[in-house]
Amino acid sequence: MSRLDRQSFLGADSDRILHDLTVGYVGLGGGGSHVAQQAAHLGVGGHVLVDGDIVEDTNLNRLVNGTAKDAKDKRLKVDVAARTIKAVNPSARVKKCPVPWQQALEELKGCDVIIGGLDSVVAKDDLDRFCRRHLIPYIDMGMDVHDTGGQYLIAGQVVLSSPGCPCLRCFGVVTEDGLAQEAKRYGAAGSRPQVVWPNGVLASLAIGLLTQLVTPWHRGNVSSAYLEYDGNKNTVRCSPRVAMLGDRPCPHMSELETGDARFDIREDPKRKPSSPVAADEATDGAAAQSATRRLLRKLGIRLRPASET
Repeated sequence: MSRLDRQSFLGADSDRILHDLTVGYVGLGGGGSHVAQQAAHLGVGGHVLVDGDIVEDTNLNRLVNGTAKDAKDKRLKVDVAARTIKAVNPSARVKKCPVPWQQALEELKGCDVIIGGLDSVVAKDDLDRFCRRHLIPYIDMGMDVHDTGGQYLIAGQVVLSSPGCPCLRCFGVVTEDGLAQEAKRYGAAGSRPQVVWPNGVLASLAIGLLTQLVTPWHRGNVSSAYLEYDGNKNTVRCSPRVAMLGDRPCPHMSELETGDARFDIREDPKRKPSSPVAADEATDGAAAQSATRRLLRKLGIRLRPASET
């Protein structure tokens, strides 16, 4: 019996699909550390870890597998995530990018799916646009604690944004007001309250969407979803915004706006990325033609919003 036998219901070919998959993680704090660990247990073979931060004492209330020694040693969060993944699957393909995500673009282009745990509204918007331009499904996680006058409300959401479907702006996760408020703080997202269990819930929802996206276990294919989490009521629901938007195409970015906006035919296509990336295995530059997109094209699958399933 193999370690993945008990998830064979995901499909006869699911082990290979997951092994061939490469997932990018942008932000490896509370939510991202949960996601990386779960993806390793699920059998995802390729992992691109992007986070320039080190472990600090204030992270230890939610950073999965982060230790007091990691904080003392100022260990990089990408190192902690890589250690977690390798402990579960020693043969996993792991790339560590201890830089801001904007400096790991070449590595992220080779991912089949990208999962973000970013606090900044501007960063969420930019990463969503990057993923759409390169035809990569993007799963965004967000959580906040709101003071309602002596009491606190824990709320969060997980959104799947795919090219041609509603984006984070369509769903109201990114708004002009939110961008303006952040601009007033000179781009700082602020130190938001965070605790471990909502991060775990949101990460599990994100991994559930990832699994539904790439394996045939579910009766319907999904390319768009907005799941709302109420931490006070311990409930998760599909946002009414999904049904409201329906099949309407995203008005914020055309499906035709794809490819690298910075492409210059005079550049050497074999040049190496300039970001300081540590890799356990060398990967072919052709990885940017993602396995997920090849698989969906081969199967003739038309991705549909979750409201159709």
